[in-house]
Formats: sequence, C-alpha cells, structure tokens
Amino acid sequence: MEEIVLAPNVELHTLSDTGIFPNNGTLPLLIYRQALDADAPDLIEQVQKLFVENQWDGSWVDSMYDFHHYHSTAHEVLAICGGQAEVRFGGDYGITRTISAGDVLIIPAGVAHKRLGVGGAFVVVGAYPQGQGYDMCYGQEGERPKADENIARVPLPKADPIYGPDGPLLEYWPA
Repeated sequence: MEEIVLAPNVELHTLSDTGIFPNNGTLPLLIYRQALDADAPDLIEQVQKLFVENQWDGSWVDSMYDFHHYHSTAHEVLAICGGQAEVRFGGDYGITRTISAGDVLIIPAGVAHKRLGVGGAFVVVGAYPQGQGYDMCYGQEGERPKADENIARVPLPKADPIYGPDGPLLEYWPA
C-alpha cells in the first residue's frame, strides 16, 4: 500500500458558545491541510483503514449536510477524499473555510458545521472515536442544557485519527 499520510499543517480554531450552538471553548477545531495524498489510489479505503488502526470507528462515505448541526456525544473526523467545499463552522456568525481533497477536519463535540457549497466530486469519509456514538443536534430550543452536559462528558480520543497515538491531536487537545 502506498503511503497516503503527509506532514501535518494544522489550523486551530476555538469557537465560542453562540447561545444557539454550544461550540467548544476548550477544544479547538483542527484542520489538517493536505494531510492526505489526494491522488492516492483507493484513498477512501485507505482512509477507512487508517481510522480503524487509530481507534476511530463507524466510518461512513458521503458528503456533508447543508444545514447547521453538531454532535453532543462524540467528536468527529472528516477526511476530504474528493472535490472541495466551502464550510461554515460555529453557526451563522462563525468562520467559513474552503476545504479540499487531502484536508482532514477534526471537529470537537459541540461545534456546529454546515456545507455551504461544493466543487467537483465532493467526497467525505467520516468517523468517531472508538466507543463514542454520535447524536444529531440542530441548535433548536430545548436541546440545552442536556447537550452541554453531554459535551462536558465526551472523553478525549485515544489517538489522532491520521497520525496515531503521537499525532498532533494529542498536543492540541491535552488531557
């Protein structure tokens, strides 16, 4: 198998509570720019294998929802395996980033995310840390304070989904 993992180039974004979306004032959103070789053959299968090796489960292959949502019971990794998209993080007044094939997003529990538009054949492989089942929250009345309580209890992953037990995730999300 060809090596698909490249050197990390990490962007960090700490997103505060908006009153509607809790986001996560403790753990930053991580964007690994060009962490994967986007031209590698069988990239999707290789990413899924990498996630399993690094104790991230429940992988799926799809796109990204075009409405704000967040997970209060799990962190999430999204590996961009094709195309590009403009994504908003943190709610209506959050940050907008263009993500492309080869980028990896590690989204802490509570951080709202939404796809605004796509280019090319946009394909995402997602997963969650081993033992974490995800829920779907939409910033609706009545979700909180239960969602806030859930977020506070979500354990840190045992390993970085791309770089393993010594990866940058463990540096930026310290115990």
